[in-house]
Amino acid sequence: MKWMINASVAVHPDFKSYTGGTLSFRGGAAQVMSKKQKLNSRSSTEAELIAVDNVVMMILWTKLFMEWQGYLIEKNILYQDNKSAILLEDNGRKSAGKRSRAIDIRYFFITDQVEKGNVKIKYYPTDDMIADFMTKPLQGEKFRKFRDLILGPQE
Repeated sequence: MKWMINASVAVHPDFKSYTGGTLSFRGGAAQVMSKKQKLNSRSSTEAELIAVDNVVMMILWTKLFMEWQGYLIEKNILYQDNKSAILLEDNGRKSAGKRSRAIDIRYFFITDQVEKGNVKIKYYPTDDMIADFMTKPLQGEKFRKFRDLILGPQE
């Protein structure tokens, strides 16, 4: 299973960010989500951590659900385009610097899940991040590309 999670920072009038996510499983998007974040964030890294926290329970539940249906889930991969967020999620407080000390500890729940092997986090280039479709208006070629990936093969 491949999850792509992204955040758009301070896009609302109250400066709250937006979370978008997609789950790809055997072609097309099996699950999508788009949600306004309930917290304000000070940086794109913090917005990405909040986005992962918004989606992590869905990631874990979906893995268990698919396994209960008889599918062997060898890889449950979370793709992100923010390398600072990936370091914090993989390493927890060990990667936290002066600017990230204020980030609430509950956002390191994902670090525990990485250590337990329930999810693996990998970098994915911004230009190919399908979750952008769920966080901001897209136009032209990028819109068509992501629309086709989300809808899957058309006959």
